[in-house]
Amino acid sequence: MASTAKIAANKRRERTVARYAARRAGLKELARTAPTLEERMDALKQLQKLPRDASPVRLRNRDSVDGRPRGYLRKAGVSRVRFRGLA
Repeated sequence: MASTAKIAANKRRERTVARYAARRAGLKELARTAPTLEERMDALKQLQKLPRDASPVRLRNRDSVDGRPRGYLRKAGVSRVRFRGLA
């Protein structure tokens, strides 16, 4: 079983990602389609000012039962060890 601190940190990151998702999407779209270079750079600077944990890349897939981070099976939502036990 994973430590409860790691599980709690991942849940905190999930909440942060959800909170900033719309703002990140808007800034990324603006940085991609802005008509002038200054507007693009401004959008990128605002994007960099967002919290680091607001990026969905920082989330970790974990076993829904015990929080194990390795051997995660996406379809089942559990680790390989738990999956074999359930089978």
